[in-house]
Amino acid sequence: MGAVYSLSRIQTIPAPLEAVWDYFSAPGNLVSITPSYMRFRVTSAPYDGSIYPGQIITYKVSPVMGIPLTWVTEITHVNPQRFFVDEQRKGPYRMWHHEHHFEAIPGGVRMQDLVHYELPLGVLGTLAHGMFVKKQLEELFLYRTARVEEVFGKM
Repeated sequence: MGAVYSLSRIQTIPAPLEAVWDYFSAPGNLVSITPSYMRFRVTSAPYDGSIYPGQIITYKVSPVMGIPLTWVTEITHVNPQRFFVDEQRKGPYRMWHHEHHFEAIPGGVRMQDLVHYELPLGVLGTLAHGMFVKKQLEELFLYRTARVEEVFGKM
C-alpha cells in the first residue's frame, strides 16, 4: 500500500446555496470546470434528477500525455445542500475519495473540497506524485476556482 495523500480547497461563492448545490451536483458541469487539455467528458447517460447514493457516473479523461482513460465514480453519500461524496470505482488512482461540503454564509456559500487519494504502482506512484500528479491536481483545483468565479462571481 502506498501513501494516502490529501488535498483541501476552500472557496467562497457569492450565490445562494441552492444554486451552488445544483451546479456542483450536476455531473455535466464538470466539463466546464476541467481544463480542456484533459479532454474530460461525461459518458454516462444525461441525468437531470438529484444525485443519489449509489449513482454511477462514467467519464473519459486524458490526464497524462493525451492517453484516454475510463473513470468511473460512485456517489456514496448525499446530504442535500450540505455535502456529497464521490469515490472512484475504476480509474487512474488506486483510491479516490472526494468530499464536497457546502455551507451557507452571509453573502453566499463556503464550499470545501477534500480529496484523499492513493496512486497505484508503489514506489513508481510515489515518484509520479512528486514529479507531476500533485502539481497537476493543484492546477486543476486552481482552474476550477477561476471557472467558478467566472460563473458565480468572486466574494
